[in-house]
Amino acid sequence: MFESLSERLSGIFDGLTRRGALSDKDVGAALREIRRALIEADVALEVVRSFTERVREKAVGAEVVKSVTPGQMVVKIVHDELVAMLGSDAEPISLAAAAPVAIMMVGLQGSGKTTTSAKIAKRLAEKQNKKVLMASLDVRRPAAQEQLRQLGEQVDVETLAIIEGQSPVEIANRAHQAGKLGGFDVIILDTAGRTHIDEPLMVEMADIKSAANPHEILLVADSLTGQDAVNLAQSFNQRVGITGIVLTRIDGDGRGGAALSMREVTGKPIKLIGTGEKMEALEDFHPGRIADRILGMGDVVSLVEKAAETIDQEKAAAMARRMQKGQFDLNDLSDQLKQMQNMGGMGGIMGMLPGIGKIKKQIDAAGLDESIFNRQQAIISSMTKKERKVPKLLNASRKKRVAAGSGTSVQEINKLLKMHRGMGDMMRKMGKKGGLGGLMSGLGGSMGGMMGGGMPGMGAGMPDISKMDPRQLEEMARQMGGPGTGLPTLPGMGKKK
Repeated sequence: MFESLSERLSGIFDGLTRRGALSDKDVGAALREIRRALIEADVALEVVRSFTERVREKAVGAEVVKSVTPGQMVVKIVHDELVAMLGSDAEPISLAAAAPVAIMMVGLQGSGKTTTSAKIAKRLAEKQNKKVLMASLDVRRPAAQEQLRQLGEQVDVETLAIIEGQSPVEIANRAHQAGKLGGFDVIILDTAGRTHIDEPLMVEMADIKSAANPHEILLVADSLTGQDAVNLAQSFNQRVGITGIVLTRIDGDGRGGAALSMREVTGKPIKLIGTGEKMEALEDFHPGRIADRILGMGDVVSLVEKAAETIDQEKAAAMARRMQKGQFDLNDLSDQLKQMQNMGGMGGIMGMLPGIGKIKKQIDAAGLDESIFNRQQAIISSMTKKERKVPKLLNASRKKRVAAGSGTSVQEINKLLKMHRGMGDMMRKMGKKGGLGGLMSGLGGSMGGMMGGGMPGMGAGMPDISKMDPRQLEEMARQMGGPGTGLPTLPGMGKKK
């Protein structure tokens, strides 16, 4: 998300921050580049114009001229304006109404409304302990109601019984009655979509709104459609009056123009973003954190939050104590691989680290193949309990057996064992230097140490990549899996096949 825009802006700001003083001409040239970068990221033209004008007004003022670091001041101004454009503060789904609170989901067909409805229901049930009822009002798309019923079973949330022949308004009324009688806190109404905006769709939405009186009307939009998503938001807002936006498939959108335009164009907040296909892949939209990501500052807060949600803290603490003593076997490595996958894999983790955009080219050159996680897990699973506990037992014949059982090669097994040895050595050294704090600092200070991510103290000692010079960046890229460094090779780093 925002990869291309982040890379462009990083290059622009590098040029500014290297200069001691800035003239109006320097600022003007930088703003032209920022304008071009935003347009290429598919940000709406009127949004680009207003944004660059606001930045210009502040960037050519005395505050910047008199600043000790004028280049950094310009970066701060851009950051603050990005936050303002995105909405300043996070705005979660509001449940401040009499129960059962109705949430109406609207959008085009294929935008992910039904799946997003189930994700929100799961989120409210698990995180806020709400009793949720889902109801499908889509009587046009074949099996739409059955799809929601199956998703309800998957996330353990009740769905309204299906009665053939009822209209969407009748289903909405029945859902409200069932919600009151059943003591539900929230009712999620999944409405029908179309392949395009048309008058019958808007009339139906208005009728359902009148019948259900929803507290929230959430527009679900596919971020990959770029400007079409912005136009969609405008149309639905004008006709139905949305209260918020949920952007789906944000993980596949390298430009991010829709996210940057929607708040400015509609005046409505982006409340949630869909970051993957799994039912857990739904996040609050935090404007400040998103601005940090765009400007290459990372999003360590979200990374730690994700770690807290996915990691068994007691198990992680016990593993950390064992690592201090130099006890790190292949069972531990398998647990670490699972933790990384639960947190979104190396790609998801690295995208939240400060300054990572500056070494993106080196990372891409090394090759990041997430599928190797599954292969490494298969290798470990094909070993006996004793082999996982004592990897030194793996001689040539045992390796051939494991390779055959896991569908891999002896060479891959050797790479895995080498990585395991390197990680074990590093952890023993860090443990001796400063106990648990030293261990975690060492893990945070090396991308190889991200295998220990998610344990208590995660991120301690994380280097500020934004302050590294080119040679330091290249060295770090080599440490992330380059040959001949003598450091552990990360899973997924290597030539893609």
